[in-house]
Amino acid sequence: MAVHSDQRSIFQGQTSCGSLLHQLQEIWDEVGESEEERDRMLLELDMDCLNVYQRKVEQASRSRADLLKSLADCNIELNNLIYALGETSVSWKPQSHGRTIKQQLAAMSPALEQLRRKKEERLNEFVNVQCQIQSINREINGSSKGDEQNTAPIIDESDLSSNKFSEFQSQLQELQRDKCERLQKVMEFVGAIRDLSIILGIDYVRTVSEIHPSLADSVEFKSKSISNDTLSNLSSTILSLTEEKKTRLQKLQESALQLIELWNLMDTRMEERRNFDHITCNIASTVDEVKAPGSLSLDLIEQAENEVKRLNHLKFIKMTEIASKKQAELEDIYSRAHIKLDPAATREKIMARIESGDIEPSDLIAEMDNRILKARAQALGRKEVLERVDKWLLTCEEERWLEDYNRDANRYNAGRGSHLNLKRAEKARQLVHKIPALVETLNAKTRTWEAENGTAFIYDGAPLLSMLDKYLLLRQDKEEEKRRTRDMKKLSGQKNAEQETVFWSRPSPGRSTVPKKTSVVAPANGNGTAVRRASVGGATTRPAARGGKRDGVRLSAPANCDAFSRKDVAAIQTLCP
Repeated sequence: MAVHSDQRSIFQGQTSCGSLLHQLQEIWDEVGESEEERDRMLLELDMDCLNVYQRKVEQASRSRADLLKSLADCNIELNNLIYALGETSVSWKPQSHGRTIKQQLAAMSPALEQLRRKKEERLNEFVNVQCQIQSINREINGSSKGDEQNTAPIIDESDLSSNKFSEFQSQLQELQRDKCERLQKVMEFVGAIRDLSIILGIDYVRTVSEIHPSLADSVEFKSKSISNDTLSNLSSTILSLTEEKKTRLQKLQESALQLIELWNLMDTRMEERRNFDHITCNIASTVDEVKAPGSLSLDLIEQAENEVKRLNHLKFIKMTEIASKKQAELEDIYSRAHIKLDPAATREKIMARIESGDIEPSDLIAEMDNRILKARAQALGRKEVLERVDKWLLTCEEERWLEDYNRDANRYNAGRGSHLNLKRAEKARQLVHKIPALVETLNAKTRTWEAENGTAFIYDGAPLLSMLDKYLLLRQDKEEEKRRTRDMKKLSGQKNAEQETVFWSRPSPGRSTVPKKTSVVAPANGNGTAVRRASVGGATTRPAARGGKRDGVRLSAPANCDAFSRKDVAAIQTLCP
């Protein structure tokens, strides 16, 4: 029936085309178209028909190519699924001989659907196994739960065979066994930490919580952290606690031995000794033998150490008093000899030696007596130089007082004690003149002392020769400054005198060559000095002040030189190398 319908459609199409062509010819006859024009139009109609057939053929070819591509894609997908699932290709591929393309696609669709469902099931199984493997790996590596939720397992869909699934299952079983072993090890470590914490008297819960919070939970066994870091931290914590146990036992035994020695030395009563039986009972125990709760706590060790300190304080208190007196005597000798000493450090060192018990009282006292004898001999050898240093410093103080006295404008005013200051100033001037000779003698004595002793003479922490050299340089600079000031004043006075001479010798413009003897003397001015006025246009002049010096400038310089007090000497010491 389909063939007859197609033929009838083609016949009707041909009849339609013929009738249309007949109508076209009638129109041409009526219009009067030429044969050439008619042939051209008929040729166009043939070309249009040919193009329509050609498009239909091309469309049919493209449709066939699409079906072939779909068939090829299905074959490829089918082969991939068979290979990924590890199936045999014979049981799944349909027969393609003698069938059309559409028939082949229709025959292949059920197999593809079945393989796709099987792949989905197998993929879910792989994901489940992989998630368990990842979860255990994260527990071993110590990853957080947030990372576990955000990370999905990566499945290789090209290999979903039963053999591959068996490999993952074997890996999962191995990890599960490793997890069980780790849990057992964690519980052993936690138990060891608990026992050590009880003996040492420390907080067990806080100790394990610092390693991982899950370790302090005693309810859920499976929730314990089994990561490598947790096991490592647990192991290191056990080692540190074991070392702490050894250290504390050693401290406790040392304190117990010291207590027994001090008790025997001081004849302590047995009633007092029994108060520390819990300390002395472990004096010969090993680390493994000490298991009593709190037997190595810090409070117990501190109690023993405090008792040792108290007994040591009672033992050495008298020795400390004697040593303090000896040290004060030694510091006094060094102070009078102007030898710089660090008393605080020395006393601290002595007290440390006494408290540590490294030296016996008799040995320490004998040692300090020897130091006192050496200090006295050293001070006696410096006595001659120190006497001259004291004399030099006193002279410098007098020099400074004299300098202040000379700057006082009211020093000659009559008043109480002015005659005493005049006498002291006279004596100070005599001492100041002796300073160069005194410094020279002190320098020579110092050099002689250094040559005999083979070391520099140190005065309060600074070399004495450097102090003297600095003093002489400063004194020389001061003398030079005084000399320059005196020369400048002298030069200024000479210039003033020359200007005054030129002024008085210059003739007036309206004066005759013979001066007139008549002059008018004016009354004295406000200063009590008479003013001369020339008789003819002469300039008013003022005579020089009485006393023989017209410039009115005194050229005398201060009699004293630069003075040095003890503070100045201290400043010099800081500048000395």
